[in-house]
Amino acid sequence: MFFQVGDGAIVVRRDGELQCVFWPESGEYANMTYFVTDELAAQHLHIRVEDSPAEVALMTDGLQRLALVFADQSVHAPFFTPMFRTLLDARSEDCDRLSESLSVFLASDGVNARTDDDKTLILAVEAHEGAP
Repeated sequence: MFFQVGDGAIVVRRDGELQCVFWPESGEYANMTYFVTDELAAQHLHIRVEDSPAEVALMTDGLQRLALVFADQSVHAPFFTPMFRTLLDARSEDCDRLSESLSVFLASDGVNARTDDDKTLILAVEAHEGAP
């Protein structure tokens, strides 16, 4: 089950293609959004139930301009694909190192040059039988 209020995004792989579960919802004005604590939050609550994806990413709005293509409301696959591939090849003992690498990437000059907003990214992949 997926649910979302406001901006940020949930990205999943469906039929081999990365897609947003819901397109980020902005408020009436630039840099405005809706929050779960808003009085009218239920009017902006999006819910979807579907099969579990093999890959999922949750991100805050600070990464939207890097990871999404607003012109056609699509996902910028080159942003996510290497990260998902790395996770698929990783072992459980790699988690701390991978988390640190992700933190360094999100704090890098290249990323900071493109956003000054919060940058939170959670990635998950389905473990495969026989994976390390």
